[in-house]
Amino acid sequence: MRVSTASQSEPINGSWDAIVVGSGACGGVAALTLADGGARVLLIDAGPDLTPKAALGSEPANAMRRLAGLSSGSHQLQAQHPGYWKANPRLYADERLHPYSHPPDRPFLWTRGLQVGGRSLTWGGITLRLSDEDFIGIEAPDGVTTWPIRAADLERDYAALERMLGVHGGRDGLPQLPDGETQEPLPFTAAEQRFADAMRDQLALPVIHSRGFGPHRPDQDGPWPRSSSRGSTLPQAMATGRVQLLSGHLLEHLLLEKGSDRATGAVVVDQANGNRRIVVADLVVLCASTIQTLAILLRSQEQGLKDPSERLGTRLMDHVSTSQFFCMPEQSDSPQPPLTGAGSFFLPFGRRLEGAKFRGGYGLWGGIGRFDPPAVLRRRSSTVTGFLIGHGEVIPQASNRVSLSGAVDRWGVAVPHIDCQWSANETAMVAHMRRQMGICIKAAGGEALPLKDLFRLPLIEPLLQGAVALSDGASPPGYYIHEVGGAAMGADPSQGVVDVFNRLWAASNVLVVDGACWPTSAWQSPTLTMMAITQRACLEALRGRGG
Repeated sequence: MRVSTASQSEPINGSWDAIVVGSGACGGVAALTLADGGARVLLIDAGPDLTPKAALGSEPANAMRRLAGLSSGSHQLQAQHPGYWKANPRLYADERLHPYSHPPDRPFLWTRGLQVGGRSLTWGGITLRLSDEDFIGIEAPDGVTTWPIRAADLERDYAALERMLGVHGGRDGLPQLPDGETQEPLPFTAAEQRFADAMRDQLALPVIHSRGFGPHRPDQDGPWPRSSSRGSTLPQAMATGRVQLLSGHLLEHLLLEKGSDRATGAVVVDQANGNRRIVVADLVVLCASTIQTLAILLRSQEQGLKDPSERLGTRLMDHVSTSQFFCMPEQSDSPQPPLTGAGSFFLPFGRRLEGAKFRGGYGLWGGIGRFDPPAVLRRRSSTVTGFLIGHGEVIPQASNRVSLSGAVDRWGVAVPHIDCQWSANETAMVAHMRRQMGICIKAAGGEALPLKDLFRLPLIEPLLQGAVALSDGASPPGYYIHEVGGAAMGADPSQGVVDVFNRLWAASNVLVVDGACWPTSAWQSPTLTMMAITQRACLEALRGRGG
């Protein structure tokens, strides 16, 4: 039986102008923007407030935690993602305590980071802008889906964030990938430069330096990576003295003012004991991550929240992806630079694809000579290893959706049900990606091979059997951790769940600023755009209150 009613809840004492839900990339920007504008902010996160040592961990302790997470079933699904194998497993949610469901024949791999800092602590750190080509939208089964904003609407916010975060990248002059306010790009490895030269000379394709963060340098950056909110926006927000952190509390649903289009606050659940409490503020900013935010809104519908568009929860998207490992001839004993958001490269096709028989565009992300193991574990001597991974745009479809499953978690909170599958359009795109990868690798003098033919991995090879990242087809939805949609922006209440400034049409003092507000997926890594949307929406909210 569900036990979540406001009458069973006690208020949390305090006076706040705004509640920010989620402390990851978007939550950090929201808290900082609002606090800088003079607002008193309660920042709520469902997970604990970990120390850097507890959050980041170290080897071999992290390896032991991975084995424990797999054997216990707490990370059975999330371990499919390669990031799980290089991060502290403590940064991945326990799937037994935080369940969700999906149809048996339509898996969705949902990765969650339930701790202060959220998934920004495991983010790869790629920062790509969207172009007008992306904002104009794409043809969907029920008509052309478009954004009610354009690139110029985010220019100020993109630029401010890029300068504050100190991201690296080139100025490439590509219409499908606008340049940013970036620092000098990180250099290619020798093999990457040979690859880029071959693409230019043989295929007339541009290979650009990836844009984003370099490696974490604790002596310069401090204990937290700059790519995380804990290493950038959160400490700045806390330093204003106007932000209070409430960790270990999951926001269950909004409280709605009867006869009004406003929320008065929310009910939160203490994850230590299940106690429910009420928090009150004039503004609620939802940036809990796409599916968590949709679950909050769907639970709020049961409390009376209206959805004039009847679109809430529908048109969920993730990037469709496939990967290919390969080797290139090279003899080098020098240390390899790390693979990072800026220490890598892109073939940024966008929608400029020859022979495409599908809608949408994609880019290929890659790196060469950045992750080889010691020579004794390599099966191919005198070579360096590379990879290409596709980032593919996905068509918004009403049938791909998040709903409430009817089940509840240990504290009686309704859990989400995710029903999402690739269409024939995405299948055709993946086939095109794989052909293009083969052409590029061959032109560069490389050889495409499975990872098991490149490395000896005696301890983890049994665990990798059947891993989706190593298959030739498209990985299941959710795998790429770029889920967006479900509460899209719309020019009017019939076209979207939120307006042009991310305000719920049905509750104007509630902002949805994370990936849930995206009408389309585009092909670029979405985090920088989410952060820019968050800053823009919060600045508008401050103007509305005279800030």
